[in-house]
Amino acid sequence: MINILVIEDEVCVASMERDFLEGSGFNPFIANHADKAFEIIKSEKIDAIILDVTLPDTDGFSLCRQLREITNIPILLTSSSSNDSDIVRGLGIGADAYLIKPLSGPVLIAHLRAQLAIHDRIMDQKINKISPEEGFTIDNLTIRPKARQVILNGKDVSLTGKEFDLLFFLINHPNEVFTKEDLFEAIWGLNPIGEPATVTVHINRLRDKLKTSSGHPYEYIETVWGSGYRFKLNK
Repeated sequence: MINILVIEDEVCVASMERDFLEGSGFNPFIANHADKAFEIIKSEKIDAIILDVTLPDTDGFSLCRQLREITNIPILLTSSSSNDSDIVRGLGIGADAYLIKPLSGPVLIAHLRAQLAIHDRIMDQKINKISPEEGFTIDNLTIRPKARQVILNGKDVSLTGKEFDLLFFLINHPNEVFTKEDLFEAIWGLNPIGEPATVTVHINRLRDKLKTSSGHPYEYIETVWGSGYRFKLNK
């Protein structure tokens, strides 16, 4: 059974989401604060997280950032705020979806199933395309997808889940140009009408981290002005 962690401090909302999940064949766990959430994550195999932005002991944005450092499973943020800045912030720190309350049960379950399916497809592609144990190397860059590890010049590069997914996707499509909308749809799995600007944020952070490890700009990730981005390899 698929285990879903709901991090929500409003009892009635948590109860409603639990009922929706159980009725759809999921196995929900409920946490009303961050400490409880980490207890559950340590003791249970969690497949996805539904995280409210407003919590009593921390804000959901900070918690999302912490969670993304330790897991690459889908994280769906829920919030009553529909401000563009909050949406961009949530997606920029690693959330896979930003859902605006109040939510209907079918919409919540549809988003959850979509994110789980995307996660499964990405993991299947990684397993099928290369050796998970050995990984592969391009010049001085080594990627070990099973461990979700990136090594540049012998140094570990600490990437968030979405930064890793972006790098891996581009490398698996060398010399192909993708628009921000293409990448947003491929990695975040949402309609391109959403917030593709978050792709630019992640690309910039990815470049900064690779630059820090290499000591100079990482030129493989190339901006094609007016078109998008590509991982450029000389044929």
